[in-house]
Amino acid sequence: MPSVMAEKAPARPARDSTENVRRLVDRAQAGDREALEELYLLHFDRIYSYLHVSVGNRHDAEDLTTQTFLRMLESIKRFRWQSAPFSAWLFRIAHNLAMDHFRAARRWQPEEDVPEPPGESEPSAEAQALQSIGRQSLLELIEDLSPEQQQVLTLKFVFNFTNADVATILGKTEGAIKSLQHRALVSLQKQLDRA
Repeated sequence: MPSVMAEKAPARPARDSTENVRRLVDRAQAGDREALEELYLLHFDRIYSYLHVSVGNRHDAEDLTTQTFLRMLESIKRFRWQSAPFSAWLFRIAHNLAMDHFRAARRWQPEEDVPEPPGESEPSAEAQALQSIGRQSLLELIEDLSPEQQQVLTLKFVFNFTNADVATILGKTEGAIKSLQHRALVSLQKQLDRA
């Protein structure tokens, strides 16, 4: 039987709600260590997962995750709320560190920015690819795509970021993100058709 106190208690915002994250960022910018720790705990798993998928091994992902949060600590006072959420800012830091990692290893060859595909009458390739691909098989199938296409699909379909947030994270336009996503999904659909 629920108590009367429980029924009248005000609802607390979810730990990762925008309102809660805003309060934590404000406190962290004022030097509150507990707020910094809470931001770290809220975002650690997603940042580590993103970096692990990006660089492909646990050791480098751990190092880059540590670097991401060190950069967060160093620059949180300069963070300003804009159109993208705080998590997109953190992912941007992680993405930049991953790109530096690839450049240092001479493995990264970015694609050219490609204009958005012209309005096509058949978005069916994208729709079919999305319906045919589960989350785990997506990670396996995207290994044959370019690194930028992998990044876009991972951010969109594994981490559920919007096109605007992915554009912010990767430092590209929304049109370039849509184009990369479209080309990647068409390639994936061709792989599925061949299989």
